[in-house]
Amino acid sequence: MPADRAARGWLPAAAALFAAGWGANQFTPLAVVYRTQEHWPSVPVAAMFTTYLLGLLPGLLLGGPFADRLGRRRVVRHALVLSAAASALLAAADMSQNAVYVSRLATGVAAGVILTAGTPWLEELSSGAKRPGAGARRATYATGGGFAAGALTAGVLAEWLPQPMVLPCLVHSLLALLVLGATTTVPETARPSPVVPWEPRIARLRRAAVTHRRFVRVVLPASPAVFCAATVAYVVLPSLVADRVPGYAPVFSGLVTALTLVVGMAVQPLAVRLDHAHSARATLVSMVTVIAGLLVGACAVYGNSAGLVLAAAVLLGAGYGLTLASGLMEIERLATPKAVPSTAFLHQGATYSGFLTPLFLAVAAGAAPYPALLAALAAVGLLCLVITARFSRRSLP
Repeated sequence: MPADRAARGWLPAAAALFAAGWGANQFTPLAVVYRTQEHWPSVPVAAMFTTYLLGLLPGLLLGGPFADRLGRRRVVRHALVLSAAASALLAAADMSQNAVYVSRLATGVAAGVILTAGTPWLEELSSGAKRPGAGARRATYATGGGFAAGALTAGVLAEWLPQPMVLPCLVHSLLALLVLGATTTVPETARPSPVVPWEPRIARLRRAAVTHRRFVRVVLPASPAVFCAATVAYVVLPSLVADRVPGYAPVFSGLVTALTLVVGMAVQPLAVRLDHAHSARATLVSMVTVIAGLLVGACAVYGNSAGLVLAAAVLLGAGYGLTLASGLMEIERLATPKAVPSTAFLHQGATYSGFLTPLFLAVAAGAAPYPALLAALAAVGLLCLVITARFSRRSLP
């Protein structure tokens, strides 16, 4: 494959990751529309958000092997079609709530496939870049930018343009189809190959990493905090103070989402500076940040303060980014190079358990007020912090 063709092709591949992130996070401000304008109950809306996870995990699991066997471009392009169709189906939310569940499931599958197939595609297309690691950075910024832009744009469209439940979804469908067209001439970087046979040695290496005492006692207790922090910030808190921003609830939700994710991306280099091979310093700092964000969020809900929600979003976004980065650095030390991808996937599955937090809080809200529930989450985080701190200098790899 000529290097100049690859150099020209990395931008559409990055746009595919951007579109996947956009589609995944456009639901956040739309959920506020469902709650405040359509008066849908909180539990079904939280369940709709969580349904995304049911599609995301198999998408992440299958996207890579399919891309290795069938080619990265082919798999990404099919997933873009699915993403566009899922958003078109989401536009039918005013006619059927069931359409939202199906749409969220399909969106999760499409996002998972594009992330696992599109990321190596982009990295391989960027192999000729002058700066080392350019492909990984482009993938990170494209995905994170899509997450932030999708929520913010959907919030703006739902706030100031007609048909707030329809127009944002159709805009993303159009975006996904435009990216689909742009990827038509992008070169393939992986030759189609048969399924790679299962390798017992790599499986043993992965098992050794995930059963290592440090993984169980340091990495695992912190992993749910990754998306617990993010989802509390941009799914739970904005709707609870919606009456403080009357007439601006969707755009406020989009702003909080973008703020959380941008801060999460911006602080990840700090995790590298905090990281220490003989302690869990980066993980401990990240967990303290998440606990602080949960307590500020509890105060925001108790005081019905939109300003404190923004402050909580900054802290929770920082905790999200630091916890994610610190966990991945721990895995790089625990696993051998061949076992890192599969071990990281198992860690990723543990982090995605945090997506269940909004549903848990919505169900438990009948038994206790939200400030108490958020404080209880902070208490659970404190317990995990104590466990991590106790074993932070033990069982070093």
